[in-house]
Amino acid sequence: MTGEMIIEMVGYLGSLLVLISFLMSSVVKLRVVNSVGALIFAIYALIIHSYPTAFMNFCLIGINIYYLMRLTRSSHRYSVVKGKLEDPFVQHFLNFYREDIQVYFPGTELEASGIDGIYLVCHDAVLAGVLLGSHRENGTLEIYLDYTTPEYRDCSVGAFLYEQLSGQGIRKLTFYREAEKHIGYLKKMGFVKEENGFAKELV
Repeated sequence: MTGEMIIEMVGYLGSLLVLISFLMSSVVKLRVVNSVGALIFAIYALIIHSYPTAFMNFCLIGINIYYLMRLTRSSHRYSVVKGKLEDPFVQHFLNFYREDIQVYFPGTELEASGIDGIYLVCHDAVLAGVLLGSHRENGTLEIYLDYTTPEYRDCSVGAFLYEQLSGQGIRKLTFYREAEKHIGYLKKMGFVKEENGFAKELV
């Protein structure tokens, strides 16, 4: 393989990563992968002395970093609103994301009985996630559904929500449903495995 071929492969790799990034639903992953692709393509552009192309890609990297920093510092733009399961907007949201909800929470019934805790997480005026649960004794909230939209899935929505719940008298979160694809998230958020499910103490 000649040096020219290797250089061309570097260029193709950068272009491929940029293209792949636009297929990602997560805003954070999109910008991270896009930045990596832009960096590789910028290096390729410098090697072939295409300075305008390199300049453009370095600008893209700067723009991505700026918005990533905004996302990581955007907790002050979140708010939690209590809702009711029968609210038309809540039902619209759950129906709109029904297929994705079933991926992470198989068997979810939108009309499930016993749900008396509905918490909506908004980013500015956009609904980013919803938590449905049942209040138990001693400040425990048994989670039935803790769903975040793909766009905000890597934006610390859960961490903000749990912090707000602890300020509303909820001391413990439990999750007893069968949801294999949700287990990784639970562990990431500090839930501990129990005999019948997972639990997290809120400070």
